[in-house]
Amino acid sequence: MISPDTQQNIFYTIYFMLTHNALAVIYSLGIVVSTCLLFYKPTRAKVLILWGFVILLFAFEYEKHILEGLKEQTINSLITERQSVKIEYYVTKILTKAVPFVLPIIGWVLVIAGAFYNRIETHIFKIIDRNV
Repeated sequence: MISPDTQQNIFYTIYFMLTHNALAVIYSLGIVVSTCLLFYKPTRAKVLILWGFVILLFAFEYEKHILEGLKEQTINSLITERQSVKIEYYVTKILTKAVPFVLPIIGWVLVIAGAFYNRIETHIFKIIDRNV
């Protein structure tokens, strides 16, 4: 039998782990569900949704775990002999502002495009047929 104190600690550990990584859990569920649906009946729309969730999960992990180490490594490899404020400024802006802003947008665009793929495809083919 587990003591009540240990039971409470296990509960809090699971609770805080899930709340800290809630988005990662949701994106992972999206990956698992879209993968299962792809095995059942593969379509282009489901591939777009899968890649959207993969990019969203990567964006979450990038911001939480990869960002600082990548920034430091990139700055250290580009600036070796003399200090360059300009290089450090651009690396910092791109890796800390642009990439975390663009990755989720790409991910959600792919998920939404996958969800509405049939309508988008039909609309595009109507435009192409009119021009031909």
